[in-house]
Amino acid sequence: MGGQKTVWLVDGQGQRTAIATIAFEPRGERMSYSIDWNDEVFADHFLSMRPFKCIEGPDKHWCHVPYPYEINRQVDVGDLTDLEYDLLFLWKGSTEYGINMWNGVYYRLDATDDGLVGRLHEMDMDLLSAPPEPGDLRPLSDMDLHEADPESHWLPELLIE
Repeated sequence: MGGQKTVWLVDGQGQRTAIATIAFEPRGERMSYSIDWNDEVFADHFLSMRPFKCIEGPDKHWCHVPYPYEINRQVDVGDLTDLEYDLLFLWKGSTEYGINMWNGVYYRLDATDDGLVGRLHEMDMDLLSAPPEPGDLRPLSDMDLHEADPESHWLPELLIE
């Protein structure tokens, strides 16, 4: 992990969409990172009285949810949580007017020889509606995340290579 990498969302047929680039830089024992989003693949939506950037699919839209609280933006091979928090999404049906915060998408990242692979987990985004206690930079627990059936979602995988 280091240098510049591309973030891909992958559909069930293996079709990739480049959604961002990430620049990793050494910072002591860890790596700091910054994300540059690929605005060309996102459409602007105003949903439930808030602006969202969404990737529009035939049946579902995948909307990025910027993490609203303090985050260090530092990772290492054994702890990718900050990056997982920066890659939060929610999905909505393409014909639905608003959003349902319980349709949260969390990609749990694992390091491989080729980069990072994110497995889709479902979560209720309402868990993030109130700020965490001061100093709590990891308000989500394993109990808040539920591994999803990849067959039941449009974009079941996230890759960083």
